[in-house]
Amino acid sequence: MTTTTGGHAAVPTDLYLRVQHFYAHQMQHLDSGRFEEYAATFTEDGEFQHSPGARPARTRPGIVRELVAFHERFENDPVQRRHWFNHIALELREDGTVSSTAYALVVNVRPGGKPDITRSCVVHDILVDGPEGVRLRSRRVTHDEG
Repeated sequence: MTTTTGGHAAVPTDLYLRVQHFYAHQMQHLDSGRFEEYAATFTEDGEFQHSPGARPARTRPGIVRELVAFHERFENDPVQRRHWFNHIALELREDGTVSSTAYALVVNVRPGGKPDITRSCVVHDILVDGPEGVRLRSRRVTHDEG
């Protein structure tokens, strides 16, 4: 079975489901501070740019370093961050990779507080579906607020 959308090439339904499963586990790694597990969801030469204008982190160790450095600023803040992916649009590319565009909300919650949507983003991924399963070759995140 394939999933089709107006004007876009068909994407096998099982691939779409595997990508959703991949994202669910990947974001749980990130939100739990398991940065090495998160980085392992990238290809060895993966590239990750989480903030517009920032230099992309490259390779799994580079991604871990970037995430550790980024999260140091929250070291004394009991914030729990949740990344919510939705409206995932996949397109098969001629080179065999998969282009994914997803909307993402970043929700922060502090003890005794209410959830606060702190960021609205569009996530632009290039995915590889291989023997290890789905892996990210590159991720570029754009922020809606500029």
